[in-house]
Amino acid sequence: MKHFIKVFFRALICFSVVVAGGLFVLTGFQSGGNADATDIFNIIGNNNKNERVNVLLLGLEHEHSDTIMVASYDTKTKTADIISIPRDTYVERDGFVNSANNKINIIYTVKGIEGLEETIRSITGIDIDKYVTIDYDGVRAAVEAVGGVEVDVPFHMRYTDPYSDPPLDIDIPEGKQIIDGDNVMEFLRFRKTNYKGYSGYAEGDLGRIEAQQSFVKAAIKKALSFRLPKVISEVFPHVDTDFTLAEATSLAMGSVGFSIENVNFHVLPGGTKTLNGLSFYIINHEETKDLVYDILDIQ
Repeated sequence: MKHFIKVFFRALICFSVVVAGGLFVLTGFQSGGNADATDIFNIIGNNNKNERVNVLLLGLEHEHSDTIMVASYDTKTKTADIISIPRDTYVERDGFVNSANNKINIIYTVKGIEGLEETIRSITGIDIDKYVTIDYDGVRAAVEAVGGVEVDVPFHMRYTDPYSDPPLDIDIPEGKQIIDGDNVMEFLRFRKTNYKGYSGYAEGDLGRIEAQQSFVKAAIKKALSFRLPKVISEVFPHVDTDFTLAEATSLAMGSVGFSIENVNFHVLPGGTKTLNGLSFYIINHEETKDLVYDILDIQ
């Protein structure tokens, strides 16, 4: 597609701390694999003493990343914090000032995972231990695997883009309904309308993030409740990660008791600003420091 579909599919946390690990549990047992859950933090991470894993979560379309999240999981308390990083977040880059190349969503394309991890570290202070990515088809597969997710759509979502590849036609009526694999990407992507008499989110992208968070909470809860193995098998072909078999298996073993109620969602503190005719999300560094200190329990 010409424009990447912004997928705040927070079920990625399941892949990093439950789902991906769960798959490796299944495949590990099938192949005779084994791992000691108590050893995982001697293998990965820079925060062993805190028993915490920080994972970079990406939504991909081809080589582009527009969904960027940092998940910090505390294995001792079985709680997770997810920070959503808006795609238009302004980052300093040598040779560029107030250009599209200063948007964080370009970093993965030009510098890869390691470059994006370094950028995340520079703006949040969080050391990334591992990464997990999921592609466009994986989101559809996940929602199909759980039989769809019930959503109360706040208004009639109407938008078309005949120049998109393939052409985009969003037409989701207002009210409670099941969002399934056929329209989940349209629901997650919608931000504003180009039809007279229809409406969009008053806060634009931030409004969309809030709606997506509600959607994903419901999706994760449903997946964890009774269809986790099916979700794993359906979605794993679309997932890439540098978790090893032993690491993911150990993490999954240790995640028993994990609940969606223990996941806290955040948006990188900041606000929108137009620079050189382009819309950027400018980080509030002081509030970001406070948020990270609170998550990591730094006094």
